[in-house]
Amino acid sequence: MTSEKLQFTVLGCATPYPSVDNPCSGYLVSGGGARVWVDAGSGTLAQLQRHVRLDELDAIWISHLHADHSADLLTAYYGALYADIQLAAPIPLYGPPGIADRLAHFLTNTATRSPIESAFAVGELHDGDRVAVGALTLTSRSVAHGIPAFALRVDIGGRSLVYSGDTAPCSGLTSLAEGCDVLLCEAESAQVPSAGERVHHTPEDAGETARAAGVGRLIVTHIGRFLTPEQAVARASTRFDGPIDHAVPGATHSVD
Repeated sequence: MTSEKLQFTVLGCATPYPSVDNPCSGYLVSGGGARVWVDAGSGTLAQLQRHVRLDELDAIWISHLHADHSADLLTAYYGALYADIQLAAPIPLYGPPGIADRLAHFLTNTATRSPIESAFAVGELHDGDRVAVGALTLTSRSVAHGIPAFALRVDIGGRSLVYSGDTAPCSGLTSLAEGCDVLLCEAESAQVPSAGERVHHTPEDAGETARAAGVGRLIVTHIGRFLTPEQAVARASTRFDGPIDHAVPGATHSVD
């Protein structure tokens, strides 16, 4: 019988570019035998292969098309079609509207469009989108990042993980995270901008979102370079009195 244990591994969480020991945003979510690569930031494909080959993935899910969350799709395309990988079928790829054309625009070098759909079976996300990947249920909600962007909830056997992607505090994320076991929430902003559109959480915002949603545990991730993880945790704890941790590259967290 396949275990319904839900867990995720931090492939990387750096912003806005990788450091020597931390790729950009990417996570391997697994449960019930299914494995999903969530966000494909620069450097995460190398770390993914510590755990799973491309042809062993059940799906890829992309929150938005900024390079620090999606750039490794480009090299994954070459790996899937032109190297040692033999795909039985294109890898299901869920991402914002226009993701296939964006990839093709970068990868096409002749008059013939690169065969993106030979590598990826593309499904465009919409607010409230829900798909089954094996025993996992993936629910996506639109969030506030200034471009089309989505947060993700993964459910299996009464366990739930919510990943914010990149977003300012918003009702879409709070409602998606309601009652979840673990909220993996970005905390890129060191402070609230004095002018202009907000597009990220501060650590205090992450704590407030966790409190408002009544989550079991908060893990802050994608922490801006002007903060240490310890500072982010301390600041988030001023708004949320539940367990708080920070994402560490290479670490695996069980959702329970």
